[in-house]
Amino acid sequence: MKANPITSVACYVAAIILSVSIFCEAPKAFSQAKPTAASVNFDKDGHQVTRFSTVGDAIDAHDGEIALFNGTYYLYGTSYDCGFAWGDKKAPFCGFKSYSSTDMVNWTDRGYLFDAQTPVWQTRCNGNTYGCFRPHVIYNEQTKLYVLWINVYDNVSGYRVFTARQPAGPFTEVAEPRLAVNSNMPAAGLNNGDHDTFIDDDGTAYLAYTDWRTKGSIIVEKLSADYLTGTGEYVGGITKGSTEAPGMFKRNGIYYIVYSDPNCGYCSGTGASYRTARSPLGPWSEGRKISDNSCGGQPSFVSTIKLGSGTVYLFGSDLWNHAAKNEAQANYYWAPLAFNNDGSIKPMTCEQAFKISPSNNKATPGKAAGPGYRLHGDIARNIRRRQSFRAAKSGTLAGISLTTFKNGYPDAGLQVDVYKADLTGAHTGKALYIQTLPADAIGWAAKSITIHPKVAVTRGGNYCIVLRSATATGVYGVAYNDDVKATAGVESYSSNGGDSFAIEPNRALKFGVVIK
Repeated sequence: MKANPITSVACYVAAIILSVSIFCEAPKAFSQAKPTAASVNFDKDGHQVTRFSTVGDAIDAHDGEIALFNGTYYLYGTSYDCGFAWGDKKAPFCGFKSYSSTDMVNWTDRGYLFDAQTPVWQTRCNGNTYGCFRPHVIYNEQTKLYVLWINVYDNVSGYRVFTARQPAGPFTEVAEPRLAVNSNMPAAGLNNGDHDTFIDDDGTAYLAYTDWRTKGSIIVEKLSADYLTGTGEYVGGITKGSTEAPGMFKRNGIYYIVYSDPNCGYCSGTGASYRTARSPLGPWSEGRKISDNSCGGQPSFVSTIKLGSGTVYLFGSDLWNHAAKNEAQANYYWAPLAFNNDGSIKPMTCEQAFKISPSNNKATPGKAAGPGYRLHGDIARNIRRRQSFRAAKSGTLAGISLTTFKNGYPDAGLQVDVYKADLTGAHTGKALYIQTLPADAIGWAAKSITIHPKVAVTRGGNYCIVLRSATATGVYGVAYNDDVKATAGVESYSSNGGDSFAIEPNRALKFGVVIK
């Protein structure tokens, strides 16, 4: 942030376009303002946008996909909020989450696809293993079941399969799938990796996956009629190696596979290429590159979104958080692919935002309005942050919501103080309220937390929130906005551990208050 440059434990990302408000009516006080009609990737200054759920928490579902079922979009992905960190032997596995939306703007947290906190799943997927990733869900018209495939590294095939009656689950595991490639290799090795599920027009399903034994070539294998296992019919070597993360779809009789080129786990700015065929089992064309950096991320999926009389092919990439082992603060790039008359995919242009209209089935560029919220972590030891606000009415300060997260394993909690303030936002007198939130109560993903001061405030009076921590390891972070209204109060920053704060003009933390 302006007064404190980014350090190795701090991060900058942009967030959803929301306006800071001082809420004074319960119980709807912590609902967010209506976002723009477009799904936003970057703000007008090119900063990444963190998408928030309808309750104000950052969306925490990565390396998955978006699917459309019965008029509702579902986002599936790996969760990192509980502390999963790839390669950290002490890190727990958080599980797979889903979110639903009718407009790809407002996302509702639908919870976990299944209970991953059991000893079985912790043994399969925690930091002692290579991890579990890439949830993909398809619907089988014959069995009337939703089928989930995930990538694991504790068995021979490299995958586990589940079914459910509803798109958000709960999902129940079925028998381990069998695939033709690497079927004679030892279990728990790097056999098969990142994958995608695809259903053809006739209902036949295919699995496009990465063969790690050939150092990252792409395979396509036909699945059984129930979509639960392979059939042994496959084509291998679609790419020659050093690739991963295939996304398969069909358009105008042509089959496409878009993939990460080259492969690079948790890397930002990885290229994207594609190949085509007249049959799912090939032969496949040579590769063509459509982006050198996947709009700042790594290719994750291409979703076939059928609306009205046509189809949108939605490309997604994970905007990884500087290759951090914990990716709870990673963002996303989503936008439809564009095609030339001959069916070739146009080079990606990295849209700020986009709209999908169900009425005419068109995907058009959208407009990103303002900088929105960005995330920054630096609260520790001598570093404090302060936010003032003016009470809109007299009464009891019943609640304060703040968006916060942690980085780097803090060894002390986050202290939240409430004071009276002067016109400059400086706190005065003794604290009206003090609460320390334990480190375990704050997640790795940015989430809205609420405290209940229950102190009297006077209409027109100025008050402030001070955030501090005695942690000697790690930091706490906040969401902030650099395009605030005058009514949002004054944000300021201290780096000496005392009461000397510097005002950061036009800045506000993401917060809300309830006065009853």
